[in-house]
Amino acid sequence: MSRSPAWPPSSTATTIEIRGQRIRFNGIDAPESKQYCDDAKGFEYPCGRRSAEALDDFLAASRPVQCTFVTWDRFHRFVGDCRRADGGSVAAWMVEHGQALDWPRYSQGAYAAQQAKAQAAKIGLWAGTFQAPWDWRAEHGDGATPPSQRLGIVNRKLVAQSGYSCEPRRYCSQISSCDEAQWYCSWGRRLDRDNDGVACESLC
Repeated sequence: MSRSPAWPPSSTATTIEIRGQRIRFNGIDAPESKQYCDDAKGFEYPCGRRSAEALDDFLAASRPVQCTFVTWDRFHRFVGDCRRADGGSVAAWMVEHGQALDWPRYSQGAYAAQQAKAQAAKIGLWAGTFQAPWDWRAEHGDGATPPSQRLGIVNRKLVAQSGYSCEPRRYCSQISSCDEAQWYCSWGRRLDRDNDGVACESLC
């Protein structure tokens, strides 16, 4: 069990860090940090950042958080069931307040009731329209750039969309985040030395 009185602000609404250990919440998924959704009036808003802020506020109200280990994911992150000091389930709260989705692939529908409640109340993501995070990643993630493209040759439009530099990255020390590493790896495999599909694993 991992426990901590404090943590850095969440970059996503599904992952926190406790004493240097990145922990992903089991059974739920939430918009990515760069993902946008449409609100009730059809206007775009940064739903990924909004969900991460909601998570930070929820955790700050009752510290410390405690997480029980479930498994390791493909990025070698600790996946766990987490609760606040008052016993409140982080995953259940996030889904019930429309800030995350039940992910049946991993939850076996554990949060389906909370999701139905949020959807009926039209709160959080359900107030407008959005793309499921797993579908958004499939369209905007590692496969966005053709894997056959050589290192250092990148479509300028894709570079602009990613927010990353078009300068080649040959070493993990040149990269600042796990997401950035996976993006560069999608058009040059040199960063994935052991060929397991995860580049610069120390960042993940």
